[in-house]
Amino acid sequence: MEAESPASAGVTEPQALGALGRIGNLLSRIRGKLFTWDILKTIALGQMLSLCICGTAITSQYLAEKYRVNTPMLQSFISYCLLLLVYTVMLAFRSGSDNLLEILRRKWWKYTLLGLADVEANYLIVRAYQYTTLTSVQLLDCFGIPVLMALSWFILRARYKVIHFIAVFVCLLGVGTMVGADILAGREDNSGSDVLIGDILVLLGASLYAVSNVCEEYIVKKLSRQEFLGMVGLFGTIISGVQLLIVEYKDIAKIHWDWKIALLFVAFALCMFCLYSFMPLVIKVTSATSVNLGILTADLYSLFFGLFLFGYKFSGLYILSFTVIMVGFILYCSTPTRTAEPAESSVPPVTSIGIDNLGLKLEESGLSETHSAAL
Repeated sequence: MEAESPASAGVTEPQALGALGRIGNLLSRIRGKLFTWDILKTIALGQMLSLCICGTAITSQYLAEKYRVNTPMLQSFISYCLLLLVYTVMLAFRSGSDNLLEILRRKWWKYTLLGLADVEANYLIVRAYQYTTLTSVQLLDCFGIPVLMALSWFILRARYKVIHFIAVFVCLLGVGTMVGADILAGREDNSGSDVLIGDILVLLGASLYAVSNVCEEYIVKKLSRQEFLGMVGLFGTIISGVQLLIVEYKDIAKIHWDWKIALLFVAFALCMFCLYSFMPLVIKVTSATSVNLGILTADLYSLFFGLFLFGYKFSGLYILSFTVIMVGFILYCSTPTRTAEPAESSVPPVTSIGIDNLGLKLEESGLSETHSAAL
């Protein structure tokens, strides 16, 4: 029995080659869209921020487990002091409207609210670990992403496409995989003293993080990175210093200081300083939402280091979780969001000649008036 030829099957050889060529072109376009230099640079910057967060988590865990030091507000206070000494001092030596005193005179109350949101976001997330479980913190902390997208929609006028919502869903799926790996690896051994209070603290902290990130994106893109960091350093130092004296003075008095504890405090402060310094650079070229999706891998880096430092059990789901989060992050960055134009109700709508033709007609009328004046 003879084999059926492509021509007798209804598909000629040129048609088959054309189909293969179209598939190859499609794959080439997809590869060119997902793996551009800008996306690769964004991925690298996002993972650098994740490593900074990983450094803060590891140093905090060392202080808590090995030296019984639980002073999150003191650690934050030192970090804000570094920002104050560098960026606030830079603003003090500026001239004109960018000077520190001029900024304080015009916008002191706005930056007070921003500093309060930033300080309390850090404090509430850390404090939640005392009441609820690691799984709850990891899952509920993702609540900040939809809050951030909603705030960006209304405040920054960001407009999303379907691919962005799919990408966020994929990233959250990766977080769920990571939590499942934690449970299977036996890391969920703390039931918490009051789970409801802890969950509420996580939700509040995540929401305040979203508020802080939206304000950061607005200030960095509209004003300057130095102004944001200088004002956060100034008001963060004041607010965290006052709160430190109220809630942690007994814990600080119990610390038996030595060079190892001091070194861990310095390492934590340097990691936070790098995180605060580099995050505005990444937000300026991307957005606050994409940055928050990129740093979802920070917990995974902490887990990988914990395999060697704290004896964590390894699970292949960690690798799967990292891969899923990165796929979602790349999908989100592959299509830029757009910014909606503000409504201009005072200007009558142009319906017949269009904006471009309107500009040409205005230019022509201006030229004719000039010509008449010359005559």
